[in-house]
Amino acid sequence: MSAMTVATSVFSDSAAAVRVLPVDAALAPSVRALQVAPEQLPFVGDTAFNLADTWRDPNSEAMAILADDRVVGFYRLDFSVQAIAGRSLGEPGVGLRAYMIDRARQGRGYGTRAIAACRDDLCLRHPQRRLLALTVNVRNRPAISAYLKAGFVDTGELFHGGNAGPQHLMLLRLIPSSPDPTSP
Repeated sequence: MSAMTVATSVFSDSAAAVRVLPVDAALAPSVRALQVAPEQLPFVGDTAFNLADTWRDPNSEAMAILADDRVVGFYRLDFSVQAIAGRSLGEPGVGLRAYMIDRARQGRGYGTRAIAACRDDLCLRHPQRRLLALTVNVRNRPAISAYLKAGFVDTGELFHGGNAGPQHLMLLRLIPSSPDPTSP
């Protein structure tokens, strides 16, 4: 593990500390080994491909989700939010892509806790960012429910750019909006 500061989210309902780290050469083999259930593959894609694709993109960052010291998931941060929403969000944001928890580790609360750790990590390492944006396929009910539970808000807007069909645009506020200095 690197000596850098990492965000950690610990909940009393589990002994495992959930944290997120940028994927480095030491974490990469464990990330490549992650798998989702076959029915989830159209929504998430192959993790090894997503990792390689992230490393090719200078506007992206590959992130590992760890429970204690075991890699249990992966996601991609996309600093070109237009790639997520198809437009500007009006505030500095970052996109969340290819978010997944390994099929053998699902149902343990890691996903929700990893979103909290992701938010904390972004606030530490990218404090200028205000919004975390993602799209989720309208047919992916379990993911929609999980994202809502983690604090995302469905904007009601559908994004039609995905390969698997229409997707809900969801946002999570990282830092509260600054009040209008002209308001009382």
